[in-house]
Amino acid sequence: MKNYIVLILIGFVLFSCKKENSKKEEVVQEKPASFTSVSAQNAVDSLYTVSYLPTSTTGQIVKHKYYTLSYNEKFEQAEWVAYELKKENLKNNDYKRPYFIEDPKVTTGSADWRNYKNSGYDKGHLCPAGDMEFNKDAYNDTFYTSNISPQKHDFNSGIWNRIEQKTRYWAGKYNDIYVVTGGILKDSDKKIGTENVAVPKYFYKIVLAKSGKEHKAIAFLVPNEDSNKSIYDFVVSIETLEKMTGIDFFPNLKNLKSSQNF
Repeated sequence: MKNYIVLILIGFVLFSCKKENSKKEEVVQEKPASFTSVSAQNAVDSLYTVSYLPTSTTGQIVKHKYYTLSYNEKFEQAEWVAYELKKENLKNNDYKRPYFIEDPKVTTGSADWRNYKNSGYDKGHLCPAGDMEFNKDAYNDTFYTSNISPQKHDFNSGIWNRIEQKTRYWAGKYNDIYVVTGGILKDSDKKIGTENVAVPKYFYKIVLAKSGKEHKAIAFLVPNEDSNKSIYDFVVSIETLEKMTGIDFFPNLKNLKSSQNF
């Protein structure tokens, strides 16, 4: 009888311990991830969380592994593309350029690449392929048509390319930056193709970095034209871009100011 009681007590203790451990495991599982950066989902030391994403005027936010975008069906392109660029990911691999394809994650359907054919405009990357050469899948993902916008060739290969190169320089300088870019989309924009893809008259880019405990940013607004001017001639405030687009770019960073001192 005593042995039976002892066995019951041992079983009760083991059951209690197992139940307690189970509770602890449940708590761990329910705890949200500290970082949910779309471009470094497995890097717990990322500076950026999902709260850094801009607001969307359309409600159609599409998350790819290495960048996120807000698609605007009316203009058949993203109103913004946002991604993280880390110093360690600044690579120059000789990947073969894939064909542009429609984005399977855009529920309304992204524009067909044929809209650009014989239009006189480049398929201008918003998230540059050159920023994603650290990984072949990341590189290939930049060739979704949701990540392109009609750009004049001299603009794409000129002033816009210079800003993209400077962005990579800043990634090296600050180790980790966050980039948001897109076109200023208006009803009055010229349209191309059978799906009426809008041709923005202006493109913007915002670069955010963390310097010590503070955040700093620089924002550009550039006409879709060739230019030999300094990139700093196109620096504007984030507030200016927010008024033009209706987007709150960093809703959880209050009083963030942009400046040329970057």
